Amino acid sequence: MTSQKQEQGPITQFPAADLRPTKRFITTHNAERKGVFLSEDAGDHHKVLVNGNAAANIIYSTQGAQVDLNDEKDVAFAAANEPPIHVRSGSVARLIDFAPGMESPIHRAMSIDYGVVIEGEFLLTLDSGESRRMLPGDCSVNRGANHKWKNLDEKKSGRMLFILLDVAPLYVGGRLMEEDLGEMAGDYAPHPE
Repeated sequence: MTSQKQEQGPITQFPAADLRPTKRFITTHNAERKGVFLSEDAGDHHKVLVNGNAAANIIYSTQGAQVDLNDEKDVAFAAANEPPIHVRSGSVARLIDFAPGMESPIHRAMSIDYGVVIEGEFLLTLDSGESRRMLPGDCSVNRGANHKWKNLDEKKSGRMLFILLDVAPLYVGGRLMEEDLGEMAGDYAPHPE
């Protein structure tokens, strides 16, 4: 049996040479319990895949909570339940289109939120006053920080993808951090008791 040598594809690293580098912004809290940025980088794990025809960047990973895919239980749950801001012991994936120049109210979900710019240019601002400009492909990992989003384009809508995962109770400075959706509280289904 002869082995055929796989032809090497055009991608030799992440990002691919014809795409702009992406940024990852991870949040934490300072001694005053305000959201601050922990790091700004390109991710920890990059790998060339499929003989150079793709490259991966692991944005973040966590452990715990398994989804039951048997008998389409997950599909039935998703169809039957409008989620609150996040699902306890679960996840939510949500696309949000922002009107031109729109700025969200400041808010905190008690979850880990992966935010990915799909279209447009956004400003992520934390309650400490720190902010970061995000372009398509840039990602944030918000770890329970109070924050707001602004679509920086005054003429065109922008789109973001948010994936929210439940977290254990978060204590900063020995005090429990609480969810606060502010003016947006009525926009989301309530958490089931």
